[in-house]
Amino acid sequence: MAKSIPMAYTQRSKQALDTKASSDPIGETLHLLRLTGTLYCRSELTAPWGIELPPFDSCMMFHIVTAGHFWLEMKGEEPRLLRQGSLALVPHGTGHIIRSDSGATIDALFDIPVEKISERYEIMRHGGGGDFTHLTCGVVQFDQIAAQQLIKLLPTVLHIESWDDDEGHWLHSTLRLIAREAKEQRLGGETVVTHLADILIIQAIRSWIDSSSESQQGWLSALRDTQIGKALTLIHREPQKEWSVALLAKEVGMSRSGFSARFTQLVSESAMHYLTNLRMQLARTQIKETSVSLAVVAERFGYQSEAAFSRAFKRIFGVPPGSTR
Repeated sequence: MAKSIPMAYTQRSKQALDTKASSDPIGETLHLLRLTGTLYCRSELTAPWGIELPPFDSCMMFHIVTAGHFWLEMKGEEPRLLRQGSLALVPHGTGHIIRSDSGATIDALFDIPVEKISERYEIMRHGGGGDFTHLTCGVVQFDQIAAQQLIKLLPTVLHIESWDDDEGHWLHSTLRLIAREAKEQRLGGETVVTHLADILIIQAIRSWIDSSSESQQGWLSALRDTQIGKALTLIHREPQKEWSVALLAKEVGMSRSGFSARFTQLVSESAMHYLTNLRMQLARTQIKETSVSLAVVAERFGYQSEAAFSRAFKRIFGVPPGSTR
């Protein structure tokens, strides 16, 4: 699993982004998204076949078709045909069915045996021996609060099949690389496939942002705002800094009252509440994945005492930080 050390995160971000003032807050937000790969699966399926995937709370599921085709069925949605070279994201982890055709018998995902290659990667071989469909599937998470804000805005299913010329060439080249690695099982193939899949997910989200009318609303519209977008970028870059409403307003050239009102209007929460949420999300990740003391974590995120940090943590998550570890 990917490690997420907030201090390294902020240092890396500053090195990459502080060379000049930001003119693309959305681009910077995508840069800061950190995928935590829960599971990747190479599925070798032969018709007829059908698989029911249960809901995965707080996760995103995806299917990349590297050969053949299948139908994706979800309650309240029209069935979707996914052909070779297409990608489907299920951003909210909604349970759904994938199968070779509408009459295929459905098996529960966890009833189908798999070959475990590593902690994160497995191979599934399933079906009745007919036409082949090869998929790269996965369940991933975005731990960062900026990512969670973005995912809330995404549709139930994000289906990418036709792109403009430049992006289409890039997409199809990447899918061919994934298909080759999945087929040949070369040394390091698992790592290559998982990283390429991560890139495709980010690219699909970026494509949706560029083309969807829904992306012009809510939190994304705040990122597009010249001043509030800059403030969000500053918070995302340095969540440990001693930000105040007055300091953020000064950085973006607004009055304190004007900034506070506009931030709340566009983001639907106050700047300080947004900052606290971001800090607690990053702190929780560090507590889960490292052995550093709570006092050190508290100091890294701008809290003068462990007690004050613990109170803020419990207010956000409902449990003290020690129980998270």
